[in-house]
Amino acid sequence: MKYKKRLLEEKLRKLGTVFPAIVLTGARQVGKSTLFKYLLPGAQQVIFDPTIDIGNARKDPELFLNHLQLPAILDEIQYAPELLSVIKRRIDEKKIPGQYWITGSQNLNVIKNISESLAGRAAVLSLYPMTLAERYDEASSWVVDYFKNPQQFLTKASTRIEQLLASVIWRGGYPGLIDLANELQSDALSSYLSTYIERDVRLLSEVSDLQEFSRFVQLVANLTAQEIHFTQLGREIGVSPQTAQRWLNLLKSTYQWIELPAYSGNTIKRISMKRKGYFIDTGLACHLMHISTPNALLGHPKLGALFETYVVNDILRQLPLLHGNPAIYHWRSHAGAEVDLLLEMDNMYYPIEIKCKTRPTKNDLRGIQAFRQTYPQLKLAPGLLICAIDKITPFADDCYAMPFDMLSSSYDMI
Repeated sequence: MKYKKRLLEEKLRKLGTVFPAIVLTGARQVGKSTLFKYLLPGAQQVIFDPTIDIGNARKDPELFLNHLQLPAILDEIQYAPELLSVIKRRIDEKKIPGQYWITGSQNLNVIKNISESLAGRAAVLSLYPMTLAERYDEASSWVVDYFKNPQQFLTKASTRIEQLLASVIWRGGYPGLIDLANELQSDALSSYLSTYIERDVRLLSEVSDLQEFSRFVQLVANLTAQEIHFTQLGREIGVSPQTAQRWLNLLKSTYQWIELPAYSGNTIKRISMKRKGYFIDTGLACHLMHISTPNALLGHPKLGALFETYVVNDILRQLPLLHGNPAIYHWRSHAGAEVDLLLEMDNMYYPIEIKCKTRPTKNDLRGIQAFRQTYPQLKLAPGLLICAIDKITPFADDCYAMPFDMLSSSYDMI
């Protein structure tokens, strides 16, 4: 498979000139090793294993590191945590940037060990399934342009790659599946799930019934883009709300699930405070929903939720490119008005609504309008309605409809 550019390439290169260790976390098969090998051609790579002590790294970390040629790529570091304290000592002795390029696919274990052993010595980033731009070899981010100058960005039209919306969502973003024949997708994802549950889940947590956990994963996929009710989750498969919450945390720690907190402001009593959850990859979610083809997705009742899931994930994967750390929320009033995605940085709020429609109307902007009315004191950027249209289209009340497949940072004037 031809290498495809990733959005984090340039940021990782810069971090490698400053930090002695660079840590890249993320789910299995999202391309962590491939990205590092692209950035460090010819570097020594070691892939650790949960059962085999590769190079006696666990038994004798000093000897292992003595024979390691730097810079080196150390894959799946959670299987050799004994190395981290020795790496820390060597970094303190020789603070040379870009020596250890480390990956891990179990968030809780990796981050805990890194925090304890390499605090201040390692830069930590997360890699997720490919964005739409990355799939088509364009490592560009419309989100960066939007944050820089929303008004200027929204007065321009987009260039776009013609792809069926359903095909993009159904395929998902795992790099190894991008060029796979449609008829092989289900088999590949079944294998991925089996590996994930048998290795990551079994090693991370004491799940007494892996088959029951598999049913839980399938249920969660069907609840993507919804507010989270632990009682409902547990009731559906016959486990306690506490078990449902523990299992959902397990999905989060292995990069299969994300949650957005609710924005409250000063009107806590008037809004819902439940978190909203999203499956990380829509291709895997479609598989778990037994959606066999892109055409089947077009008529599926979950199309809207999967479209929202795809867009939210695509936006969140671009945020690390910003010079700042935006806060991320969703908002929902008890009356039912909602804003799917609310970003905040430098005291500016960016409301985003997402609809799987080719002909949006002003009615689709009710959530953004309700948010403005609820918080008139906030400084708000122009509202976005992301949908399946061809070009950025202005609406009244400082809102714009925008194509979901915005790929390039170069635009032609309308």
